[in-house]
Amino acid sequence: MKNYASLVCFAVLLLLLHPHTAQAQIDLGIKAGLSIPNLSSGSSANPINSGYGSRLGPDIAIHAEFHITSRFSIQPELRYSAQGGKKNGNQAFSVPPELQPMFPPGTAPQYLYADYKSTAKINYLMLPVLAKYHFLPNGPWDLYAALGPFVSLRVSAKNITSGSSNIYLDETHMQPMLPSAQSFDRKEDIKDEIRPINAGIDGHIGIAYRWKRCSVFLEGGGNYGFINIQKNDINGKNNTGAAVIAAGYAFRIGR
Repeated sequence: MKNYASLVCFAVLLLLLHPHTAQAQIDLGIKAGLSIPNLSSGSSANPINSGYGSRLGPDIAIHAEFHITSRFSIQPELRYSAQGGKKNGNQAFSVPPELQPMFPPGTAPQYLYADYKSTAKINYLMLPVLAKYHFLPNGPWDLYAALGPFVSLRVSAKNITSGSSNIYLDETHMQPMLPSAQSFDRKEDIKDEIRPINAGIDGHIGIAYRWKRCSVFLEGGGNYGFINIQKNDINGKNNTGAAVIAAGYAFRIGR
């Protein structure tokens, strides 16, 4: 994972130092939009890490696009990306420390169950390096596609829960554990449970309108992380992923 991150950073450095860069057409841009992330569990699904749906969050980036030819360019980006997911309804959770004394030593179940809402908000600073192909390079309109790897640094990670429910020993809610409903209104910092680095693939398609040295554009795409984000398997194994819609503005410098 560290070697992967170093390789991407080294590629960016080579691009910036390459003699062609000083003579190239370069577009500097900014974009903002909506991230629609989810947490996938694949074949490692268990009651803790399965059942996530999409949440909404911001996706904001700056980029520099280095035009190698009229059709091909390389575009490194620096992006703030909202990741995570949410659940609503019956879900499992590990026995919290305050409930451990209710069970004789060695008899606590692996999971308890309750009906409540939970949202995992995990935000990253991402560095994608995209290879970009322009289908309409010469007119005012451009249609393009971009794809490449990314590395990302975890910025924050919180799990926010709300609602009230009795706590059950079984998934079918036939065995209540307590005589009354309990509040699940809390915000928990889970930063120490999430790996600090992620890596994966990012891509989008877009349409742009150009005039003189300026352009405005609209893009749709997504990203997917290859690394399980949890440090400890007791919290499950999830991968990040998001659909992204963004609009932006770019200005050309260089010749």
